[in-house]
Amino acid sequence: MTKERVAGKNAVVTGAARGIGLAIAQRLAQDGAGVSLWDLDGQRLAESVAGFGADATVHGQTVDVTDETKVRAAAAATEAEFGPVDILVNNAGIAGSSLKTWEYTIEEWDRVVALDLGAVFLCCKTLVTGMMDRGYGRIVNVASIAGKEGNPNASAYSAAKAGVIGLTKSLGKETAGSGVIVNCITPAAVRTEIFDQISEEHIQYMLERIPLGRFGKVEEIAALVAWLASEDCSFSTAAVFDISGGRATY
Repeated sequence: MTKERVAGKNAVVTGAARGIGLAIAQRLAQDGAGVSLWDLDGQRLAESVAGFGADATVHGQTVDVTDETKVRAAAAATEAEFGPVDILVNNAGIAGSSLKTWEYTIEEWDRVVALDLGAVFLCCKTLVTGMMDRGYGRIVNVASIAGKEGNPNASAYSAAKAGVIGLTKSLGKETAGSGVIVNCITPAAVRTEIFDQISEEHIQYMLERIPLGRFGKVEEIAALVAWLASEDCSFSTAAVFDISGGRATY
């Protein structure tokens, strides 16, 4: 049971105002963790924080996770509110435009990579050293099956998520033995507001490749993350956990 294994721990979840991030924050709070929800959308963030039960220990932090100075300020504000951060879930991300690789502008490419990969690096860099100093930490990065297989018309997203997998493997090996465990998950498509960013053709492409014949549910993603964020996850690090309805082939 993850409930006893995250109770009393403090967690940061990025991109937590909606969708998968909000479901993860809700699950961690339900299991007894204090949770700081980080998101760029301050209004939506406030609404989401207000939706937690009175017994939940939650905190909202409006932050641009692609800006190192702002990430450091958010980390300091979170630690002032809660104390040291024990759990980091890097979930913030965007799909980007549905375009052929040669149709991407450098501005659009950079926009996607900055959030989907660069922000993961910045948040890890900011919080991991404190975890190592205290001898305990759990980092869970949300990658994607697209990072393994490469989705057509989504080269920036696919490349960034592949980068998250590589970053996870590197960081997990670097922190091995320190008490800090680093893993990532590779979901297949989950129907959230991110679908508003992509074409119906691309949505159907993803669905047709899932042997279970449906999209994932945010609660299913949150359940896996809750375990990876818990003390029970103690002998897996630098690893990739598929949650793809059978789509993954390796």
